[in-house]
Amino acid sequence: MNDRYGSDVLSGDWRAPKRGRSREVPAERDVVVEDAQSGYVGAVVRVEKSGGTHVVFLEDRFGKTRGFALGGGFLIDGEPVILTPPRPADAATLAERKVQAGRTASGSVAVPNARARVALGSRIFVEGRHDAELVEKVWGDDLRIEGVVVEYLEGVDDLAAVIRDFRPEKGRRLGILVDHLVPGTKEARIVAEAQALPQARDHVLIVGHPYVDVWQSVRPERLGWSKWPTIPKGQSWKHGILAELGWPHQSQADVARGWKQILGTVRTYADLQPELLGRVEELIDFVTDPEQQ
Repeated sequence: MNDRYGSDVLSGDWRAPKRGRSREVPAERDVVVEDAQSGYVGAVVRVEKSGGTHVVFLEDRFGKTRGFALGGGFLIDGEPVILTPPRPADAATLAERKVQAGRTASGSVAVPNARARVALGSRIFVEGRHDAELVEKVWGDDLRIEGVVVEYLEGVDDLAAVIRDFRPEKGRRLGILVDHLVPGTKEARIVAEAQALPQARDHVLIVGHPYVDVWQSVRPERLGWSKWPTIPKGQSWKHGILAELGWPHQSQADVARGWKQILGTVRTYADLQPELLGRVEELIDFVTDPEQQ
């Protein structure tokens, strides 16, 4: 029998909001949420109780922090959520936090009051100033204890000449980190030519990450993104990134200030992509090999 009036319009959850019903999410550190009313987006940095009310503090991509009442009115990936107090840490988590408190930014065990070691003959070279500053921020404590100096090259166009001038040998090893080292690129060709040198056979290690610039090795979540944006060819990549962030991007001074802001979002190795982490650790192990000192 044909139903001329169709289905019952009152059947189902007709009161459900368009975005769906809110789900509860613990306000754990680094969870990125949006305040639905103001549009403010930030990562959870802490939850405090004030006057009987829980307040969640969110840090935006500029490093600024704002407090909001814990509860409903938040979005995660466009879906409504109710932020609840973070789950109590169990004994294992508390123990881990105590261990982490005694670690460096790279995750290594911190050595209290340690003095910098006299510099080794071995060195790590990176492409530019920003690479060097990032390595210093995360691995600086470890490198000072090991006596490893990081220098920057201002590009790798003449990498073979750098190796010849350095004259690597036992006790004077050279590790080099290259940006955008992927098959078929100019960087891949330059590295292949450098690795073919007799001087590079035993005491030079060249590794690279796949990113256009070391900026991309910072996890995009630290800037409020789910992934780094694609910048059209023909446009300056760094200027394009700053424009996407809504930051000043006209001059080199703007680029320098922008990088300082990005670097400021990096707290520990956990804020970096694994493709960079593994390569830097590999270089440190190579130049500090006790059998080669």
